[in-house]
Amino acid sequence: MTTPSNAAAPTVLRAAESAPRLTFDAYYELVSFYARYAAVLDQGDWDAWPEFFLDECVYKVVPRENHERGLPLAVMDFESKGMLKDRVYGIKETLFFDPYYQRHIVGMPLVHAIRGNLIEAEANYVVVRTKTEEIGDVYNVGRYLDRIRQTSRGLRLESRLCVYDSEMIANSLIYPI
Repeated sequence: MTTPSNAAAPTVLRAAESAPRLTFDAYYELVSFYARYAAVLDQGDWDAWPEFFLDECVYKVVPRENHERGLPLAVMDFESKGMLKDRVYGIKETLFFDPYYQRHIVGMPLVHAIRGNLIEAEANYVVVRTKTEEIGDVYNVGRYLDRIRQTSRGLRLESRLCVYDSEMIANSLIYPI
């Protein structure tokens, strides 16, 4: 049995060194943006959720298999802030479901590209769902694939794809991921 060579380590370091970089303040703003997004959903502040997005935006929740194969079918597929607000209205006023709490655990964002005021990034997420009088369970696991614009009002999502790892989701998906 041979021991693994450390020859690959410099390649990994070079790849990391060539990754797009944000200033510390800009990266802190990005991390805070992800944290605020999760907090709004965890608190059930549905009216605040659409405000993370531009007026013309995309929000999709799609299984990993469909995403990797380029198949368009998504569990949620919204194409504007107006559609996000319609979903909020549905959650608050028209949908009938057994209420539950969500808790988002979001990993550190990995920046893939920076082009002017556009940041392309991804972050892993886990959503734990807890129904009253039940033990919490892992509800959804995946990654956010984001296009985020710096605007005069701060960072806003141009596009968020929530690519979840399983082909199945427990029950129905009511709240945003």
